[in-house]
Amino acid sequence: MNVHNLTLQLPLALRTAILPRLRKLTLHPMQLTLAASVFLVLAYNFSFWKTFVVATGGLHASNIPLYLGAFTMLALVFNAFLSLVGFRYLLKPVLIVLFFVTAGASYFMNRYGIAIDAAMVQNVMETDPHEAEELLSWDLLFTLSLLGVLPSLFVYHVKLRYPSLTRSVVTNAIVVLLSVCAAGILMMTFFKTLAPAVREYREMRFLLTPTNVIQATNSYFKHHFAKPLVVEPMGRDAMKGKLWSQPPDHPTAGVQAPRRTVTIMVVGETARAMNFSLNGYSRDTNPLLSHQAGLINFKNVYSCGTATAISVPCLFSGMTREKYSEDKAKSQEGLLDVISHAGIDVLWRDNNSGCKGACDRVTYEDMSEVKAGDPFCGKDECYDERMLQGLPDIIRNARRDLVIVLHQKGSHGPAYWKRYPPAFQRFGPVCSSNELEKCSRESIVAAYDNTILYTDYFLSKTIDMLRAAGAESNVDTAMMYFSDHGESLGEKNMYLHGAPYIISPEEQRHVPFMLWLDQNFRDRFNIDQRCMEARRDQDFSHDNVFHSFLGMLNINTAVYNPQLDMFHACTLANQP
Repeated sequence: MNVHNLTLQLPLALRTAILPRLRKLTLHPMQLTLAASVFLVLAYNFSFWKTFVVATGGLHASNIPLYLGAFTMLALVFNAFLSLVGFRYLLKPVLIVLFFVTAGASYFMNRYGIAIDAAMVQNVMETDPHEAEELLSWDLLFTLSLLGVLPSLFVYHVKLRYPSLTRSVVTNAIVVLLSVCAAGILMMTFFKTLAPAVREYREMRFLLTPTNVIQATNSYFKHHFAKPLVVEPMGRDAMKGKLWSQPPDHPTAGVQAPRRTVTIMVVGETARAMNFSLNGYSRDTNPLLSHQAGLINFKNVYSCGTATAISVPCLFSGMTREKYSEDKAKSQEGLLDVISHAGIDVLWRDNNSGCKGACDRVTYEDMSEVKAGDPFCGKDECYDERMLQGLPDIIRNARRDLVIVLHQKGSHGPAYWKRYPPAFQRFGPVCSSNELEKCSRESIVAAYDNTILYTDYFLSKTIDMLRAAGAESNVDTAMMYFSDHGESLGEKNMYLHGAPYIISPEEQRHVPFMLWLDQNFRDRFNIDQRCMEARRDQDFSHDNVFHSFLGMLNINTAVYNPQLDMFHACTLANQP
């Protein structure tokens, strides 16, 4: 019997066999809170216990007392917290919500190897409907039915013998005190083993549910509903530097109307560096970019976060990863504002779920909305190529220098096979299901590699468009590409992205970074191509994006830090 059929037959079994018996059962609230605590620790925390066993030296008979002690300690802690809400009209609703939320969290942790923190909750809140739909499956429905519906029905129908309010307060207080004391005794008993395990495997706090969901949700909403802050100006002193003047050997030197500049920044999505053949990957995922004259590929670049909601606002904020604050980023202007202050027009085109605040004060175009008959749109979403529609005309008709940001759908999972047109399905067989556990790892990687192949085509087409614009529209052009974060494809049994940075694998942090400058752009801004190529193996990160982009465009401002500018040492004017 498959999961689909089993899920459909559960309601019939409930009506005929289970519910009549439940209605006859009567419990004291203390019995229900204890039973619920044991059930939460036992049924929903497979990921936690798997990590706990590894952290304590593996599954051995000698560790059985430790496992039993840890299980009892957690059940007692949960029981203490549930006893705080063990009152009429409160206990049952709290338990029902916990069962459903914890069932969902448990499913995604077990299926994709994720951990839950505030950033993950932010990802959930900011995920668009199409992305959310890709995560739905019969297995999820079955898990919610088994671990959400069934225990909730039990709680809803069971009769509880509530004492008077005064007696409930006293009784619950005693239960809380005894539970905490007993848990404390157990913790001290096994402290010698527990302390180093928890210290070494800090990810366990993100795996214990529902405490991880409660803490992460509280943290998210505390920031989300914080008092709105006035956006502070940044880089209002920004102005074009002396290199904007045409050099004597420039094609238009001495001409009254100087050539304009058009710089495209491509913000990739979920692309990891190790699957680019430019970085040594065995599959030829970059057949076009590898033949683009003048392209510089930086091999060792790391992201600010492991999710779009963190990385994008971080890299546009001007803060380093260590100093990044979401609240501060929201309360100040960013890179695109500084560029605007320097007199350069900015356009953000988005085929993703928005710019996360980075483009709030510049021109924004949503290219993800499906339009019937559009050759670059499917039934549910549009391909990244759509962001190039009409760009040659925009470049041709622009009156001022222009920066264009293209935010890709890229390689966003788990429905990798939807991210590229059928013509780009070169590697296979591919996983064509959002239930990754039903696919072989080889088919998942094949589908993902096809998304990189399509990104290769998209970036190469962007460069060709800029090269043509330089010749036809009398502009100096450049392109910078990087991804917001990487992706796990089964390594260490982890999938997707969004792991807490402190425990995140390299696959989620190591991102591609490329640069293409036409000859006239290099001449105008005195950029030494060979010097830049010599730096391709050096370590860089999203910390460098803000200052490198300003340095690349020779924008002078007090917020610019030359020490974080990848171009500074390779600008001829700065060389000894």
